[in-house]
Amino acid sequence: MGVFRRTRQCVRTATPVSRAGLLLNSVMMRFARVVVFAAAAVAASGGSCAHAAVSLLLEQPYGGLGVVNPTGHAAIYLDHVCAATPVELRACQPGELGVVISRYDGITNHDWIAVPLVPYLYAVDSPDEIPQTMNRRLEVELRDLYRRHALESVAPDLPNGATPEGNWYELVGSAYDRTIYGFSVATTPEQDARLIAMFNDRRNVQHYNGAFRNCADFVRTTINSIYPHAIRRNFIADFGLTTPKSVARGLTHYASKHPDVDFKVFMVPQVPGSIPRSYGVQDVAESLLKRYGIPLIVLSPIATGVVFVAYMGHGRFDMPQDAPVLDLRQSAAEVDETATIERSAPPSLPLPTPSGVAMRTLLPESLVTHETPPPAIDPPLPGPAERSPADLFVPSSNE
Repeated sequence: MGVFRRTRQCVRTATPVSRAGLLLNSVMMRFARVVVFAAAAVAASGGSCAHAAVSLLLEQPYGGLGVVNPTGHAAIYLDHVCAATPVELRACQPGELGVVISRYDGITNHDWIAVPLVPYLYAVDSPDEIPQTMNRRLEVELRDLYRRHALESVAPDLPNGATPEGNWYELVGSAYDRTIYGFSVATTPEQDARLIAMFNDRRNVQHYNGAFRNCADFVRTTINSIYPHAIRRNFIADFGLTTPKSVARGLTHYASKHPDVDFKVFMVPQVPGSIPRSYGVQDVAESLLKRYGIPLIVLSPIATGVVFVAYMGHGRFDMPQDAPVLDLRQSAAEVDETATIERSAPPSLPLPTPSGVAMRTLLPESLVTHETPPPAIDPPLPGPAERSPADLFVPSSNE
């Protein structure tokens, strides 16, 4: 891929000397793009017949902001696409679990950041390092440790070596603060390659807007690039705003009419501990009715009735109950079947990961002693043989 990338750079910097030269330049650029896309498609297929998937991660609100704005957060999870760097994608190798791509404002002026699944959820590199319980002090330490390990390029140290401020902390250890729901549809190797090319080719420059270019809009446009018009803005119940719950409702509705997309849901529970629990996610109209219903009725009964009808007719959506649990600790146990590891994880299995089971290196000891950090993204280690996605889903233990 590096050869193809350098080819494109050379083509872009070539100086056209004539009209024929301009034509040749254009042809060479198109040829380079075709070669890059084809190479990515071949790499994404990986010789495997297992299905890949793109998932909406709907993350519950938490903390003081979650009380005021209960819409939560939305991100994209691709189980066959991985991060070459936090701002560049590549096809996964066997043994990798994919990448989470999300949009936050105020992270070195980037529109999106890519983080591998395990650190995104738990701020560690390896599933067998996932803590059983969590407190605020340990959460801060793990997040900063991973930032120094892999996110210095997007969240660098302050001049005095201290931890920077900003929203970078939302990119790691998300499952410590909140419960996350996943809504998954299938993708093909060609679609994964198209996503890689789309993200790598366009300018990754922040244009965040809380109303019309927020995290949910990012997910909506990404999924629509694979399944056109699958998710639309809700101008009735959400007043034209895109919220994480409206994206989940739209994708669920689309899947009900297109059973071939292999729609699945799953859940990542918040890690137990002393950190306060997250709140239920709500849409715009739902939030107005549940939080301000009585004052609205007093101020304007007619307007409240309109909002109620809009919500009941076009905005009501119940979160999935007893969804299968994404248990990455289970995948760590399967990597080393001879090791004796005492765990109290629920009897559930991970989300289908056709790329194999995660088997990444632990954070090196040098990080603890603050020596020179390793490269941003470690090369993958060979993983165990792939299995069918159907073998990895099990019903919730609550059923």
